[in-house]
Amino acid sequence: MQAFTQDVRFNGNSCEIYLQGRLNYHSIPEIWNNTLSEIKEKNPSRLILDVSEVDSCDASGIAYFLEHKRTQESRNGEFLLRGLREEFQYLYQISTSTQIKEDPEQKQFFEDLKEKPEEIGLFVVNRYDDAKNLIEYIGELTVSFWYSIFHPSVIRWRDVFRTAEHAGVNAFPIIAMIGFLLGLIMSFQSAIPMKKFGAEIFVANLIGLSLFRELGPLMTAFILAGRSGSAFAAELGTMKVSEEVDALSTMGLSPIQFLVVPRLLAAIIMTPLLTVVFNLLGLVGGAIVLMSFGFPLVTFINQVLSAVTIVDFAGGMVKAYVFGLVIAGIGCFEGLRTTTGAGAVGQSTTRAVVGGIIYVAILDGIFSIAYFYLGI
Repeated sequence: MQAFTQDVRFNGNSCEIYLQGRLNYHSIPEIWNNTLSEIKEKNPSRLILDVSEVDSCDASGIAYFLEHKRTQESRNGEFLLRGLREEFQYLYQISTSTQIKEDPEQKQFFEDLKEKPEEIGLFVVNRYDDAKNLIEYIGELTVSFWYSIFHPSVIRWRDVFRTAEHAGVNAFPIIAMIGFLLGLIMSFQSAIPMKKFGAEIFVANLIGLSLFRELGPLMTAFILAGRSGSAFAAELGTMKVSEEVDALSTMGLSPIQFLVVPRLLAAIIMTPLLTVVFNLLGLVGGAIVLMSFGFPLVTFINQVLSAVTIVDFAGGMVKAYVFGLVIAGIGCFEGLRTTTGAGAVGQSTTRAVVGGIIYVAILDGIFSIAYFYLGI
């Protein structure tokens, strides 16, 4: 087997490199830097590597080929590998397919970012405006709400009762059904591991505490966010698009006092009541499961009464009150900031549902931490 030799020939804008012998980690260091420097200096538009006389080639030789190929491609030049033996082609193909290539989408993203810095500023300004509008809305709503509490005559009670009917009474079937099914499912799922220890009776304790402290107000809030929060956003959004809100402002009537406060009061009244319904139907579902295991109903009731205290019930009701306040407030806020356009109302409705669920989840986490440190 002959020693390694290399012959570099330049012909105008073309360069041909003839390699012979053993191309491995012993011979590559001698030619790597010198050859690449010479190629970069001459900058040929076409580079041909003739390796028909190469007897052996390892990963170092393949890396040498790929480096020439990458250099030519970066200059938009032509690269040709000629005469590569069949026993080396598989290694070359594998190395070529596993090369790390620059993601064109990522490259385009950074180019756009560099060319259009105003988009970053616009994003920051928009988020600042959103935060500013939300703070102004909360302040105005707080003033209007407490003014209405101390002056009940300014409240449009007909709208309060109408909204309470749509958001609360009409939601009774779905709340009752989901509460019953959730209690049923939780009882079956918790009874499976407890049965191994003969502790099926403590399913009643688990169901009672879970519903009254956590799942009752949380699931009720999620359902109302999708049902009532979206309805508030759609109603006020449609009024905003049809310029009815602007007409109220023109007549000297506050949209917050006239439209938001009645919906807020209806949500505050109905959310705790729907939570109680959810809890009771969840207990009914759990009772049915335990009765199917052979436990009498009075045993289930006694277990729940021994596990759940008035503090647990009150804690859940406080959550329900705050969740109802947040869901109605976010729904009305998104409705009032509806823009013009065919899909504006739909976008406001989507933001109301998503925002309501997110804020409820965040508040639930805050309540959990607060209750833990208060020992509740």
